[in-house]
Amino acid sequence: MRSLEQELENLGDPETSPLRDSGSSHCPTHLGPSEEEGRKQRGVEDSYLFIQLNELLGSPQNQEWRETGRWMLFEEKLDQEAKRWSSPHVPILSLASIWELRALLTTGLVLLDCPVQSLSELTEQVTRVESLNPEVRERLKSVLLQRPQHHIQPKCWSAARKFGTRLCRGGHSNETPSAEKPPLKEQLQSPLWQKLPPGTEAAAVLVGELDFLTQSLGVFVHFLEPVVLGTLTEVPLPIRFVCIILGPPALGKDYHEMGRAAAVLLSDQLFCWAACQASNPQDLVSAIDAFLEEVMVLPPGRGDLTERITPPKSLSTLQKRLPLQFQDSKGSCNGNVNSKRDRHSYEHEHQSASKELQRTGRLFGGLIQDIRRKAPWYLSDFLDALNAQSLSAILYIYLATITNAITFGGLLADATDNIQGVLESFLGTAVAGSIFCLFAGQPLTILSSTGPVLVFERILFAFSRDHGLDYLPFRLWVGLWVAFFCLVLVATEASVLVRYFTRFTEEGFCALISLIFIYDAIGKMLSLSETYPIYRPGLSEDTGFTPYGCLCYFPDTKDNISLWKGQSSQDKEAALRMDLGLANMSLLSPPECTLQGGQPRGLGCHFVPDIAFFSFLLFFATFFCATILKHFKSSHFFPSKVRKVFSDFSMILAILLGCGLDASLGLSTPKLIIPSEFKPTHLGRRWLVPLFGTNPWWLCLATALPALLMSILVFMDQQITAVILNRKEYQLQKGAGFHLDLFWVAMLMLLTSAFGLPWYVSTTVISLAHMDSLRRESATCAPGELPHFLGIREQRLTGLVVFILTGVSIFLAPGLKFIPMPVLYGIFFYMGMAALSSTQFSERVKLLLMPAKHQPDLLLLRHVPLCRIHLFTTVQLVCLALLWAVKSTVAAIVFPLMLLGLVGIRKALEWVFSSQELSWLDDPVPEKTVKEVQEEKSELLYQQRAPEINISVN
Repeated sequence: MRSLEQELENLGDPETSPLRDSGSSHCPTHLGPSEEEGRKQRGVEDSYLFIQLNELLGSPQNQEWRETGRWMLFEEKLDQEAKRWSSPHVPILSLASIWELRALLTTGLVLLDCPVQSLSELTEQVTRVESLNPEVRERLKSVLLQRPQHHIQPKCWSAARKFGTRLCRGGHSNETPSAEKPPLKEQLQSPLWQKLPPGTEAAAVLVGELDFLTQSLGVFVHFLEPVVLGTLTEVPLPIRFVCIILGPPALGKDYHEMGRAAAVLLSDQLFCWAACQASNPQDLVSAIDAFLEEVMVLPPGRGDLTERITPPKSLSTLQKRLPLQFQDSKGSCNGNVNSKRDRHSYEHEHQSASKELQRTGRLFGGLIQDIRRKAPWYLSDFLDALNAQSLSAILYIYLATITNAITFGGLLADATDNIQGVLESFLGTAVAGSIFCLFAGQPLTILSSTGPVLVFERILFAFSRDHGLDYLPFRLWVGLWVAFFCLVLVATEASVLVRYFTRFTEEGFCALISLIFIYDAIGKMLSLSETYPIYRPGLSEDTGFTPYGCLCYFPDTKDNISLWKGQSSQDKEAALRMDLGLANMSLLSPPECTLQGGQPRGLGCHFVPDIAFFSFLLFFATFFCATILKHFKSSHFFPSKVRKVFSDFSMILAILLGCGLDASLGLSTPKLIIPSEFKPTHLGRRWLVPLFGTNPWWLCLATALPALLMSILVFMDQQITAVILNRKEYQLQKGAGFHLDLFWVAMLMLLTSAFGLPWYVSTTVISLAHMDSLRRESATCAPGELPHFLGIREQRLTGLVVFILTGVSIFLAPGLKFIPMPVLYGIFFYMGMAALSSTQFSERVKLLLMPAKHQPDLLLLRHVPLCRIHLFTTVQLVCLALLWAVKSTVAAIVFPLMLLGLVGIRKALEWVFSSQELSWLDDPVPEKTVKEVQEEKSELLYQQRAPEINISVN
């Protein structure tokens, strides 16, 4: 038996090749100079290519084309016995099949830029091989024109249902089915057809054995313009490539594997790009060689080939795999993509993003630029919200906002002796939030009371109380100074300093706010257990008597108390029987005891269900339901649209489930309580705060010092949240507006101080939840491919409606009173956990508790020693512990300076860690994410090590 190398050598020799007379040529075309130049500029479009494998199956006398496989990035194999498609998987090929395909195409017929418009015209071009005699040519045409049998759910034609003659693809007919016929109705109703993204093209691979052929026939066709070839594929897509592999059964070749090899080649974007650029058959062979240079080999016996490899979560970009000389010239197969224009657009967007953090050198220059930048988007900020996803975001954030308002309103009432309370929290949230969403630069931000601001409010009230000052006028002057200092920061363009807020500072602040949310949620639940103590029945060791039961006490019984002193449990029981006049141990119920003139005594007399226990049950049930439903989109149950609905409305469904569970159990758990009238919480205060009240006049100057600290806190709290929300991984397109946001925070500080309402800045946790509820993902994707993240739905309407609903919640109190507070605390807890787990910091904290063999394969661990990672994480943990300690002690007045100190600590770490380590542990360049830094490094490494791929382009 000849070796594979000898066979390849003979097939590659023009003198010994069986198809040497046919040669390889271009399809005859009549292209002008401009069309030819346009053809050379074409590359592969970033759209999908659907590849279908059709095989000749059946007996030699009754062969027919049947679909056996399909590809869209990944392979789906038709399991013949089960009559179903397999799950998408990474294809595994043998090197022999690729080499055989290469040898066949080297000596076969290659038609480039073929302008045919039908399958009959294509068969004329394919069968023009000189070695084929007229009879074989006609028989081959007849075979190629047969209509393939696709694996589509069979349906009955209306006529067939009416007369009962035959099924759609069943029965027999005297007419030979032809692939030239128009697309069938079943093709248009295919589930795959409904999922394909716009612009998808197709490729057909036809393989089989024909007994009337004497040598193998290999044909590769690239169409000048994609054309629909009837029913050649199961979905009527325009076809870009056709590959035909036929031959006699006696040569011992596996045509099925060669067909799979051709399909896998066509599923590779780089090969398709090279095929579109090819001007002669040698270019196509060079493209196969380039493919083979990147193939990964699995040693024999080191894996089970029947196992199907799960598709990866992300794919490498085509741009990095291109040869260096072509990386800037990649275009589209049909010329729809202009690379220079796209690169210019990207550079323009990158420059516009960096301009937000550049000084103009003029007073309020940054503010003016933000207004000019945001004004063209103002109308679209409302039109872009017209989507069902916005409704889900409104309901979710509304419930989160009122929960936050009630929680912090209650904490504020405790801190200020009810001078400010829940009503002021609702009114302030509604007014400040609505104004901010209407005019701010980043309307996705949610304003709210925050933990650090609450700490400062508590300090101000304690100071005014200890020194006999009138609190609200004292607070008014602090607010006026804070607004003044913030306006100075806006005028001097101090917001450009956010370039020094790296991921180290952001993660520390985000972790602190998340822990405050988690701590407050758990604290509120523990307070419920104190208000509603858990009923713990106990039994006596001697008699089994329940001391926590209900005893009927008769006042007229002589000296009942003395009967209990110094007696055993048996004597106590006898005394009880004597007092109650009972012949047995059965005790009177509380109503009967009252009717007989007795007094029910004991915890069992006023027994209620374990409210605390069931409150915790609702709390954790809501948290777990929200977590499961939020990640339900990536599960394998139900169709994708149903999963998306569950994910988008996860918070609402979790709250409804919690309310339903509470109603079904008939519990008396504490419900949502909202003030029902517009009256100040404290009876002795007015809405408009006087300038001085009983305070001395000089206090308006003395308040500048605490206001300076408060200004630092407001600036750090506002701008760190803004930096987190405007990170490049969210792909925001409408700009940030750091100066404009700070300006409106200053204006709202004036308003809320004048009316004695709480102070508001951006809240990190709820703002991140708002962003997460507005994530846009691709509706269609290839089988096995995860949906692509398309960005955030940037608009103003959701936040505006949320704050308007918060204001009118006072009138909605009768309907909202059925929502249990433990359910809302569960949502509160979920938001804190979600924000905390979304940071790299939480991943590195987990590494501290994992043995090395169980640690995930993070890219971070490939480039930074584990001890250095632990050192960086320990520094962050120490900083977080210091922030929490300062916030919770009498030293909370210096808390703003501690936040500012995070920037200095991050700068000092540059003396401890190298720039290479910081590029993975932190984000040294705020304009770039760690992922982008990683991609730049990978691209540089590729340029240093990538082999030269020889693809000639004229």
